[in-house]
Parts: sequence; structure tokens; C-alpha cells
Amino acid sequence: MTGSVGYPSDIAFSPTVKAIQERKGSRRAYAKQEEGGSWRTKITADLADFIADQTSIFFATANLDGQPYIQHRGGPPGFLRVLDETTIGFADYSGNRQYITLGNLSDNPKAYLFLIDYAHRRRVKIWGRARVVEGDEALLDALMPVGYKARPEQVILFEVATFDFNCPQHIPQRFDAADVTRVLAERDNRIAELEAEVGLLRRQSTHDLG
Repeated sequence: MTGSVGYPSDIAFSPTVKAIQERKGSRRAYAKQEEGGSWRTKITADLADFIADQTSIFFATANLDGQPYIQHRGGPPGFLRVLDETTIGFADYSGNRQYITLGNLSDNPKAYLFLIDYAHRRRVKIWGRARVVEGDEALLDALMPVGYKARPEQVILFEVATFDFNCPQHIPQRFDAADVTRVLAERDNRIAELEAEVGLLRRQSTHDLG
């Protein structure tokens, strides 16, 4: 850590935030977490696995005036890629061509990733800095999901400063349509197997009675 930051969580817990925590009674608990090193600065195996499963993310930036902007990005599992212990990358696809995120990052590299798993009611907040990489076709090809129907324009690299897994409180449990379809197909197959077994037992019973 550099500068006046004493704990990784200081990136979010400013003096004003800590004062409010003190006033509302949560500062002591968070101080213990700080001392225990609960917020990490390197990508752990748990976080890497969580990232690899994501199909939908929220990417926040802000302009020089501090006006925040949140952009949704999605793709098949693995579109968000861990490149090393502090770097996450993804191919940025062509969209509505407003380029607000690119403009914000040109002026202010501070950024934030919010990832949520509704099915298992888990979420993670990741603070850091991001930059846009244009013209690196090899990197773009490496990050582009195979067979995915989208047109990549550039790469966004996100340098992790710290992250925090949040509690599951108030996260609604939702499931992806593909997962629901798979489970229903498994159920239907099992029902068909059981119906076939019942039919066989009935035929055997009728034969034995005859």
C-alpha cells in the first residue's frame, strides 16, 4: 500500500464514512475487520472462480466532475478473465456507441466492478483502476469468447486495488433460463424413466396374475 492508506478498505471507508460508522455504531466491527485483513489486494482462488462463472457484470466509472456512470457488460461464462493476481480483462463489444465509459476512463482511471450471483446469493465489490487498450489484436483475440456473436472494439483491463465479498442479505434468488431449462430436462428424463419402470412392473404383475 502507498500514500496515507492504512488498510485496503480505506479506498471505500473515507474519514467521513468512518465518522458515520462511528455515529451509527458499526465502526468497532469494521475496525476489527481492518485489523484482521478481511479485505484483500490480490485475486484469490475464490474470487477467480467467482469471476469465471459470471455472465453479467456492472462496471462503474466517473468523469472529472465526479458524475458516476454504470455500464452493464455480459457474455458467456469466462468472458471476464483473470490475467494475473491483480488484473482482470475483457473484450469490450460494440454497443450503442456512446463511449461514456471510454471517455470517463480517459479522464479518470478509477473504476469499480460489481458482480452478483443471484442463484447462490453472493456478490463481490471490486475497487481499482481501469484502462482501455485499442489496437492490440492479439490481446483482443485472446479475450474474445470463442464462437460468441459480438463485435469486439477494444479491451478493458482492470487493475484490482481491493475487493470485498458482501453478505447475502436482501439478494433475491434468481436462476438463469439455461440452468432452469437444464434442471427441467433432467426432471422430465427422470419422470420418463420412472414411468417406464412403472409400466414394466405393471406388465410383469399382469403376467404373473394371468
